[in-house]
Amino acid sequence: MIKDISDFKNVFFIGIAGTGMSAIAQYLAGIQKNVSGSDRYFREGEANDTKEKLSAEGIQCFLQNGEGITANTDLVVVSTAIEDTVAEVQKAKLLNIPILKRSEVLALIAKSKKTIAVGGTSGKSTTSAMLYDILAAGGLQPGIISGAGLISIIKEGKIGNAKVGKGDWLVIEADESDGSIVQYHPEVGLLLNIDKDHQEIDELIEIFGTFKKNTQQLFIVNQSNALASQLSVNAANDFGVGIDSDAGYKAAAFEQKCLTITFNINGTDFSLNTVGKLNMENALAATAVANQLGVDLATCSTALKNYEGIYRRHQVLGHQHGVWLIDDYAHNPVKCARSIEACQPVAEKVIAWFQPHGYGPTRFLRNDFVKEIAAVLRPQDEIWMSEIFYAGGTAVKDISANDLINDLKALGKNAFFVSDRKDFLQTARTHFTDNCVLLLMGARDPGLEQFGKEILAGL
Repeated sequence: MIKDISDFKNVFFIGIAGTGMSAIAQYLAGIQKNVSGSDRYFREGEANDTKEKLSAEGIQCFLQNGEGITANTDLVVVSTAIEDTVAEVQKAKLLNIPILKRSEVLALIAKSKKTIAVGGTSGKSTTSAMLYDILAAGGLQPGIISGAGLISIIKEGKIGNAKVGKGDWLVIEADESDGSIVQYHPEVGLLLNIDKDHQEIDELIEIFGTFKKNTQQLFIVNQSNALASQLSVNAANDFGVGIDSDAGYKAAAFEQKCLTITFNINGTDFSLNTVGKLNMENALAATAVANQLGVDLATCSTALKNYEGIYRRHQVLGHQHGVWLIDDYAHNPVKCARSIEACQPVAEKVIAWFQPHGYGPTRFLRNDFVKEIAAVLRPQDEIWMSEIFYAGGTAVKDISANDLINDLKALGKNAFFVSDRKDFLQTARTHFTDNCVLLLMGARDPGLEQFGKEILAGL
């Protein structure tokens, strides 16, 4: 029985190329575990960037054919996408090797450190990265296990979503989408927001309520989010936007000039090379945590001035012929709306392209997508969608992205459907101006990074 991080030495990951899996794999390799893994995206004779970066960390990578699992394997880790019918799972069972889910292993790691768990339906990756940078600037030498690569770590030639720290603190993302957030018992729990995403609001309130109960020392919430504020323990520990907030940490005087935002927190000026009020909130959340762990506001400000961002979170891919190309992971209704809104001060026109993920989630969130996106589009802005990303399985394909487009058209919005995203650039080209943002939005499709590169090359 695996109950502690010291209970295993040789660990194998099935689906190691996934963002959440690769982060934990790298962290375990960094604390001297023998780590190996396989992935369906690893193919004989084909180059794979993730595989190369994992190998550089001393992690042995295999094809997903079972050869990597041996009698010496102490533990097998699976993601939620790995089904029991997968041959490697069957082999692990045959050899009586313990099998744990990714979230269970992350819980073991979290138990071994003083952990800050960042929760909420949006902003987790960005806030985690900002908090990591602030704690590092404060001399606390933190570790991080994130859902997205930090540009500062990617520049070291790594995937960028994990780093072992020499200090006591570890920053982790606590994911509510699969309910795994309830497994963590962090010293510090941070709740950014609660908006409809993978589950109904009642389910989310229950999940985050358990997160609150499991937090051992300090629970911090966003007073500016109506649902999150209901779970507040002490407003003095919380954060909020506007001087009228009851929160102990307040952000005000927001301004955005092109790709830079400025504001102040409790009278201290902040400046970040990013966009949107959502990133002011993320920075405010990170600062509220760090300050209560002993990092002064001036150090927080300096750290965030140097913040380089994270992969596919309002990542600027380029600027050509008057078109800013920005790539974002936005995939739920509120995220998409706020992403569009954040790009509006950058240029006179925003052309947003979105690929919904999964037939079930799109059906569940159809009305919310239409409502939220319609509310932020200016008369000159446009929303484009390509067909729903299908990751396999037995999904009922009774909805199309074009249904959402037609809903938006009925509200008088500039909405367009192009079924195959390969046709998007050529179809939309005549809509570009010499002062516009082309915003790409979507999640969980591994081909979106390459899509962004192809769009940039074709501008």
